[in-house]
Amino acid sequence: MPRGPASRGAALHRRAGLVRVPADLTSSRIESPDRKDAEAAMYSLIWLINAVINLFIFILIIQVIMSWLIAFNVVNTRNRFVYMVADIAYKITEPVLRPIRRILPSFGGIDLSPVVLILLLGFIQRLLPELLLGY
Repeated sequence: MPRGPASRGAALHRRAGLVRVPADLTSSRIESPDRKDAEAAMYSLIWLINAVINLFIFILIIQVIMSWLIAFNVVNTRNRFVYMVADIAYKITEPVLRPIRRILPSFGGIDLSPVVLILLLGFIQRLLPELLLGY
């Protein structure tokens, strides 16, 4: 019976109740330190992009609510704070919403472009790990 690190590892696994998987059944891909660093960097990049998308969705929802409140005269745009919040939200979201509004048909007074944009951003959030990490 061979003695060495491999047999000691097998003995520890047997004592701990762990089953060792043969090498030919495990992944054929060898994990190098460079690959692990690159994968960690990709996870960080995905987290950052998701955080930016979530922040944009939050600003988009604020813009939609502010536009409703302004349209129904609940808030007054002569108030400096209300004007500033509505203006910043409009300037951030309008460049992305404008092309969607051109493509969507007119539904009268209902603007569905924020809903379409939120659906597209959610799709991108779920697709991103698959594209960058290959899952």
